[in-house]
Amino acid sequence: MRALAHRLSGTGTLLRFALRRDRVMIPLWVGVNALMVLSMPNTLGSLYGTAAERASLRDQMAANASLRALVGPVFGDSLGALTAWRVGVYAGALAAVTSILIVVRHTRDEEESGRQELIASGAVGRRASLTSALLAAGVADAVLALLVTVGLAGHGVAGAVALGLGLAAVGMLFATMAAIAAQLTESARLARGLASGVLGAAFVLRAAGDSATDDGSSVLTWLSPLGWLENLRPFAGERWWVPALFAAAIAAQGVTAYVLAGRRDLGMSFLPTRPGRADGRLRTAGALAWRLQRGSVLGWSTGFLLAGVVYGGLAESAADLVGDNERAREIFERMGGRVALTDAFLAAMTGMLGLVAALYVVASVLRLHGEETSGRAEPVLANAVGRLRWAAGHLAVAFGGAALIMLLAGLGLAVGHGRDAGPILAGCLVQLPAVWTVGGVAVLLYGLAPRLAPAAWGVAGAVLVVGWIGPALDVPQAVLDLSPFGHLPKLPGGGMEWGPVLTLTALAAALVAAGAAGLRRRDLTM
Repeated sequence: MRALAHRLSGTGTLLRFALRRDRVMIPLWVGVNALMVLSMPNTLGSLYGTAAERASLRDQMAANASLRALVGPVFGDSLGALTAWRVGVYAGALAAVTSILIVVRHTRDEEESGRQELIASGAVGRRASLTSALLAAGVADAVLALLVTVGLAGHGVAGAVALGLGLAAVGMLFATMAAIAAQLTESARLARGLASGVLGAAFVLRAAGDSATDDGSSVLTWLSPLGWLENLRPFAGERWWVPALFAAAIAAQGVTAYVLAGRRDLGMSFLPTRPGRADGRLRTAGALAWRLQRGSVLGWSTGFLLAGVVYGGLAESAADLVGDNERAREIFERMGGRVALTDAFLAAMTGMLGLVAALYVVASVLRLHGEETSGRAEPVLANAVGRLRWAAGHLAVAFGGAALIMLLAGLGLAVGHGRDAGPILAGCLVQLPAVWTVGGVAVLLYGLAPRLAPAAWGVAGAVLVVGWIGPALDVPQAVLDLSPFGHLPKLPGGGMEWGPVLTLTALAAALVAAGAAGLRRRDLTM
């Protein structure tokens, strides 16, 4: 016991420090997730107000393999069961992303920046940092579970507890997965990529399994932790033995992470970064930026192309599912414009992909902040490379990469839907001025006040919430107009409006110029 206490010495202090550092990120991510879940019963109640309508929805989903692959099978026709069906998988995935970000930030990120070496020189145990990171993720997951349980208790206490517990369990399972990835890889970027890749594989396995069966019994579904979450069946005859699967997996992965952490030196990894070619040379700052971010661009490009194919294939199915439901039609029209329902669905999907692309551009812009705070920017700038030229390389990858992934999303939608690609590509590319505007805000914050640069995630998150949940909650148009995406023309199907597109493009350019001017004048790491 004394040896264990020595290894965990300082855990409480590090936990408080981690929660203080994440005092904005954790409430934001948890709040968005909880709001998405808790807003759904009212939305579904307005869409399917009678038991007959809800039973009809259940029957339609049982016969529609494409939509089951997207959101999973329906196990009950109560509002609670439909809520768990509609947002359970996505809320679980968002909880997993939150946990991955927290754990990697407080483990491998700290080692990569050199701060962990400074901390380890004090009275801090060998396992304290890893433990505090997992506890910080546990706090976030516990708060999410509490909010969901309390918010949905009116629809059934047992179901609310099951859904809240399931979301927290998914979050902790991927927290321990991220802890393992942090031991295996040499950089935080690779650790996040590896853990996110496992999450993506879990989503694909669940989708493949659910498309094959309408009761979640496929082997592929059971190979995915997201499949475990839906098979917990909140509000539909809860299976209380499923949490034992989560507990066993979390314990096994946690033990593995601790064993690996004890068998490596600080800053080292079991999978070192592969060196480049012996004759390879990075001749420009832009080439360096591309080398650093090419993996991210490839991953986002692949994801957007596949998402486009899936959503394109669902366009006709979504139209059949909505049918004569006026409330559902109204929501699609608020998101995609007052056009034919299939075009409205496609326009809504291009808008959703644009909202997600805003997350990419923020992450790519903030790579500048990461390079600066880690000290890697100084050796580059010590040579004959100016700040603006150094920044321009990363910004070209950020803004050009956004154009690439939206183009691929449009191609995927066209292939999946099997119609003329022109209108769909236009619908995707018209999202770029809004995406670039969000990226321009990130550049502005980084250039003028780098300590506030992470707040760009808050801007992107707020835009995502307004665009995703706002139409379903019937919020006033004035609130929707706070997002740059609210001013874009609804394509395909709607008319092209060049005024908002050009205005947002000019605004994005002005924000980037102001941020670049600030970067040029201020001291680095200030």
